[in-house]
This record gives sequence, structure tokens and C-alpha cells, in this order.
Amino acid sequence: MFSLHQWAFSVVVIVAEVAIAGSPAAGQNREFVRETAAYKTVGDLAIHADVYRPPGEQVVPVIVWIHGGALINGHREAVSGQIRHYAQSRGFALVSIDYRLAPETKLPAILDDIKDAFVWIRGRGARQFHLDPQRIVVTGGSAGGYLTLTTGYLVKPPPQALVAFWGYGDLIGPWFSSPSPHERHNRVKPSRDEAWQQVSGPPIADSRERKGDGALFYYYCRQTGLWPKNVSNWDPHTEPQKFFPFMPVKNVTANWPPTLMIHGTADTDVPYEQSVLMVREFQQHKARHRLISIKNGEHGLSGGDSGEIEAAYLEAGKFLDEFLLEPAGN
Repeated sequence: MFSLHQWAFSVVVIVAEVAIAGSPAAGQNREFVRETAAYKTVGDLAIHADVYRPPGEQVVPVIVWIHGGALINGHREAVSGQIRHYAQSRGFALVSIDYRLAPETKLPAILDDIKDAFVWIRGRGARQFHLDPQRIVVTGGSAGGYLTLTTGYLVKPPPQALVAFWGYGDLIGPWFSSPSPHERHNRVKPSRDEAWQQVSGPPIADSRERKGDGALFYYYCRQTGLWPKNVSNWDPHTEPQKFFPFMPVKNVTANWPPTLMIHGTADTDVPYEQSVLMVREFQQHKARHRLISIKNGEHGLSGGDSGEIEAAYLEAGKFLDEFLLEPAGN
């Protein structure tokens, strides 16, 4: 399942690496180096961030990348190729963060990690890696898109802008809390024991540290509609209010940072309606936003028109430029 997610994201890299960094302002041959640091330790578990940036001590703007994987799988090295290419072409820093994964760690603590990552980026990380704490944008895909949206209200002060790729703002709707009818979630039928065996170890912040990759557990969650309960210990049918503090769709305000969303209309993993719901909230609160819809796009935009996808990433690049580039004359 998750290898399919990653494959779907890589499909657009071929088109979008050129598109997102293709404006005349983009430098094409900048050096980019990576360093790894622990931004937080919980017990014996160190939680890491990878910092990609041009060499030297110049203070640079920051793009924070949050990986996907249904909060169950993934790791910081699964960085969007097009976002990395964009950051490198502009001479920006790219910070890709790990966070503790479910179900070994439950939802509130996962969001604590996201908030703590930004405290580190703006403090110790900024000093160590010469990052500009005043120019930070956040982006991610799928569950990373969800976590990107949570930074709009959980991170204080909020980032300058957000870009959510096929993300979601609701955690308890039928799409997650009822058995999925989609073929992508029903290719294999793990038993409960087989599923839980993959995730029965100690807390982790990198799914490669498990004996299993967590895919069977995700299939099980989607086939049973138990994803919300298994990542939180709360029942979405009888305790929905417990999820509300962690749902972007319930927490939009007029002070929300400018947000761009990109989503395929035929997505069978994260329904397109999830971005539509966010649009309704943004409209109600008069928050700046834009949704770019890719007709017939599946999860990761596969199946969408390549020209539309390329245009979407061009718009994403322009949007990021607005918040990260120095104004002309400065």
C-alpha cells in the first residue's frame, strides 16, 4: 500500500521537477547538502530531522516537508522530489521531519511532535543550520497534507503559508470510520492478528524500524473502518468530540495562513471531498486559499492530465515564491 503511495508521488516528480522550478528566477546548479539532527528525544527514542540546504552560513528561508503514510508508515527520507528540486533551485533550506507513528503512539502525541519540531526549527535548528525563522512554509502529501494543515492552527506563530497535496481535514467521516469499498484497500485480507503483529513493538518514528512495514495494518484499518480508533483509542461514532482538536476542518479561523491545496478528483484513498470541505471552511472564515483540482486524478494525481499536473506545480512554485523570496529591491 505505502509503496504504491510513494510510487504515485514519484510519478508526478517526472513532470513537476521541471515545472515547479522552471521559472527564469530558478538557479539550476546549486549545491545542496544534507545533515541530520535529533530535534526531540522521548525516553530512548530520538526523533530526527534532515536539513537540506546550500553550503555556507547565509541565513535562508525554510520549507518544512512532512511525509505521508496514514500516520502509520513512512519516514523523513521519503521527500518529494519536486519539492527538494524547488528548494535547491532557489537556494532555500528543506527540513524533512520524522514524527512518532501510530498505533504505537497515539494521535495527541503525534501532534506534539509536529509542534515541537517547529520549536526546534525556530530555535536550536535555526542557530545550527542558519535558518530564517520568519520565513517558513509547510508542505506534505496525504497524511503529510493533513499534518501540514494542522500547523495552520497548532503551531504558534503559524507558518507563513501551507501547501497540502491530497490531504485531509476530517478524521472521523465515513471515508475513514467505515469499511472501504475501494479495491486499493482490499487487495489482501490480513487477519487481526497478522495486522497487529506488524505494529506490536515499542514506539518508533521511522517505519523502517519495524519488523513489518505496517502495510497489512493499514489494510486492516481501512477494511474494518477502525483507522480513527486505532490511531487514537477513541471511538469516532460515540466520542467524535475528542477528535475535534486534531481536525483542521474544525479549527479554521480568519487568521489561518494562506493555503494552497492540490487534489485529484478521482482519489479513492483520500477523497477529493476532503479538500472541498476545507475550502468551505476557508470561505466561511475569509481565509486566503486556493484549491487546484486535477480531473480524474487518483491519489498522487496518477491518471490526471500531465499538462494540468505540470500547471498545478507551476502554480505551487509561484505560491511558494511569494512567501520565501526576498522582495525585489531588498
